[in-house]
Amino acid sequence: MIAAVAAIAALGLFVAACGTGGTGTRDEGPAHASAVAGAVASPTPSPTEYKQVDAVSLLKKDPEVSGTVKRALKPCSSDDDYPLNVTYGDLTHGPVNDVLLNVVSCSDGVGIATYVYRDVGGTYKNVFTAEDSPVYSEIDGTDLTVTKQVYDTDDTLSNPSRETVITYTWKAGRFTVLNKHDNYYSKTGGDASAPN
Repeated sequence: MIAAVAAIAALGLFVAACGTGGTGTRDEGPAHASAVAGAVASPTPSPTEYKQVDAVSLLKKDPEVSGTVKRALKPCSSDDDYPLNVTYGDLTHGPVNDVLLNVVSCSDGVGIATYVYRDVGGTYKNVFTAEDSPVYSEIDGTDLTVTKQVYDTDDTLSNPSRETVITYTWKAGRFTVLNKHDNYYSKTGGDASAPN
């Protein structure tokens, strides 16, 4: 008896769902053109154009790059895998994307130095240098964010006291500090032991 009532109720729901006033696929209408084409709405492209560079050659030819960094700039393996992170973006509002280069160590990826190059009349010019390791930079919108780890005298390499984060913006033909803050790390170290 219970099974028969359940079957009748299910049949009633099925018939109601298939009616013209239901919300089945027949009532959805045509898909939007962007969905049919597989397109996804994207932001307006940057006015700057993209131009890929030979980052290793750029650093090795730059007289502003220290000899220490140039000596450290060697492949990490036999297949010319240089310890170098390259990012293109609009930092200086020029006609061509700027190039942000982070030189890192092969063993643990610690930032050794960071540079920004700007296209000036078809030649890339060094407009920012930070070689006080450990340092690493990123592009944040159109700003340059530089992170430096700070060590006190008793800190180990894996446990700095804090990091200083400096945000630069391009103004009047050079980078100027927009803001700066410090993040302090806990000195507890190790895993917290579970209570007994």
